[in-house]
Amino acid sequence: MKTKKVAIIGGGASGLLCAIFCARKSLEVDVFEQNSKCAKKILVSGNGRCNITNRNLTPNDFFSDNPSFVVEALDSFGFDEFSKFASSIGLLLDVKDDGRAYPLSNESKSVASLLLSHATNLGVKIHTDAKITDIKELLNKYDSVVVASGSEAAEHLGGNGDGYEFAKEFGHNIVPTYPSLVQFHLDSSIAHKMSGVKTVGDVTLLINNKKDISTNGDVLFTNYGVSGFAILDISQRASVALMEYAKVDISINLLPSFNAQKLSTHISNLAKAIPDFSALDVLAGLVPLKIAQGLLKSIEIPQETSAKDIHTKLSKKIANQMLNWRFEVTETHGFRHAEVSGGGVDTLEINPKTMESLKQKNLYFCGEVLDVLGKRGGYNFAFAWASAFLCAKDISK
Repeated sequence: MKTKKVAIIGGGASGLLCAIFCARKSLEVDVFEQNSKCAKKILVSGNGRCNITNRNLTPNDFFSDNPSFVVEALDSFGFDEFSKFASSIGLLLDVKDDGRAYPLSNESKSVASLLLSHATNLGVKIHTDAKITDIKELLNKYDSVVVASGSEAAEHLGGNGDGYEFAKEFGHNIVPTYPSLVQFHLDSSIAHKMSGVKTVGDVTLLINNKKDISTNGDVLFTNYGVSGFAILDISQRASVALMEYAKVDISINLLPSFNAQKLSTHISNLAKAIPDFSALDVLAGLVPLKIAQGLLKSIEIPQETSAKDIHTKLSKKIANQMLNWRFEVTETHGFRHAEVSGGGVDTLEINPKTMESLKQKNLYFCGEVLDVLGKRGGYNFAFAWASAFLCAKDISK
């Protein structure tokens, strides 16, 4: 009996896992990776630590025009199944209290290394510097072709839209793509002066002046705007709103443990107790110095203003700005700096049980090329693993 031949476009998370499961069933597998080495995104993920999955996976953690699409994948290859697989290749997990899972080595290199070693040991042929331009030719040569080419995010790591172009050749619809888990550009003459300063606070996203979502986390001011986990967590909704030409703002609460009255009273009392302090001195014990300077400038209070001149009305003005500092978001920092991309191949045209195209037999799509986007916290990897598993299962049946 002829051995089934499988071509996989992309040697990232979903491509490698699909290759391993196909090879375990004794299929002949070729992985075509356009970069000089595989798993580049794995290597940089989680700041080099690789947040590999999450124990608390639900369909509500994903964004898609077709939200129910992820159900089958998560049910078939969820956290327990992935843990078992990881253990089988010597990859042990360190699961944090919030559900995030990392390799026990705390190093993304070990994830990439073990996936590659296991794949090659099973006989998977890895072709690097091998950019596929003709998918129809590949379909003629192989029994099954898997598009695991990722998205346009992180183009410096090889991110591109090739997978969408392949899908279009067979009449697939592409849901408009946008960068996510990405930083913001701000319309501000002050933000860049606070560049490099990080603080922790509440960030609220406002779309057309209406509160949308809030999150708590670190906020890092940059020379172009703002970054940090709190920003990445709201970036999906902000990115979609910007794509739809909505007005997008963020409100930063620098001191969530205070309410306006408590904070203004603290400022008034300190100003009265030490009248020789400057306005900057009064704020220096509450927030980082550069942020205090920027905040006073934003409400046009000279930082050298004497504390004895900070009357009740002024202390309220300062307190309100500290708890609700508004910035207009002009754009995201783009696909190059995005960790992932939203949109992609329309999942209404993909079989959710197998990941096979409903328009072309033996053509499969898995991972980020599909219109499935996870939240920050290992969810995007979780879908990559799960969708790749379903591909391999169907191909090797």
